[in-house]
Amino acid sequence: MNIILVSDKPGKNRTITFGSAQIALSASALLSLTLLLAGLLYYFTVISAVDIGSPYLQALITKAREQEAKRSRVYVQDSLNAMAIKVGQMQAQMLRLDGLGEQLAKRAGFKPQDFSFDRPAPEGGPESGMPQRDLSLEEFRGLVDKVSVQIDDHGDQLAVLNSILSQEHLRNTLLPSGQPVAADWHSSDFGWRIDPFTGRKAFHPGIDFAAEVGTPIYAAAGGVVVDSYYNPEYGNMIDIDHGNGLMSRYAHASKRLVKVGDIVLRGQKIAEVGSTGRSTGPHLHFEVRYQGVAQNPAKFLLAARNELVAKNLARQYQAAR
Repeated sequence: MNIILVSDKPGKNRTITFGSAQIALSASALLSLTLLLAGLLYYFTVISAVDIGSPYLQALITKAREQEAKRSRVYVQDSLNAMAIKVGQMQAQMLRLDGLGEQLAKRAGFKPQDFSFDRPAPEGGPESGMPQRDLSLEEFRGLVDKVSVQIDDHGDQLAVLNSILSQEHLRNTLLPSGQPVAADWHSSDFGWRIDPFTGRKAFHPGIDFAAEVGTPIYAAAGGVVVDSYYNPEYGNMIDIDHGNGLMSRYAHASKRLVKVGDIVLRGQKIAEVGSTGRSTGPHLHFEVRYQGVAQNPAKFLLAARNELVAKNLARQYQAAR
């Protein structure tokens, strides 16, 4: 780059030539000078003014600090409000989990107080020798979010387990495994026997429970009454359909207390023991049929007894802990 200096005197004109190196050096020097002047200006207008107690700058600094403190308070308060909402949601979720836990305990045969749903889980241990510090706001927020996710996951798992137990409970309710009469012994079991009337070998499709006339007869499971009438062979007879191809039959009753179309519950009184029809004495003839084929009722009653024994053992184990 050439710079020509022009003079009004003849022969006094001069030409100055700058190369790229000189231009870069000049630009650097100019930038450095500008930064130096800016720093000096900042020092004399702000730093020294603060040292000498300039009221104007003191007011500006105070206002800036107040605005920053206000922004910090707003941020902290907003964070606390958000976490308060999250904690409220977690409390509602915990109440739902407590309810589910009580339902599961009841269906499993335990008492809800055995699990102390209304009390925190016991914890303890020696004080740590490692240095301790307070949680930061971000750490606390992360902890709340983590616990919330865990509660959601546990709630979903309990809901699935509750659904499975509900289906199992419904299945057991419709399974004819309840004791149909309070009797101490069987006068005749399922299978081949000597017919008491003919003296010949014959198949007996049920179990006979010896009991006094008028002894209550109970539905072995919930279902719908599909037959309730007098049969020459069975006497006063009641058939209950439990669904899925299962049906239970109660025969030789002295009195029938339900009619066709009635919905009965497990353990509901449906008749009274008698000796009607082809019978040698007062008893209940009890049958269980699947797809119309007679099954051994002892299998269903044994399953119910095993379930009762298992629940009793579980209660004893829980009480011993």
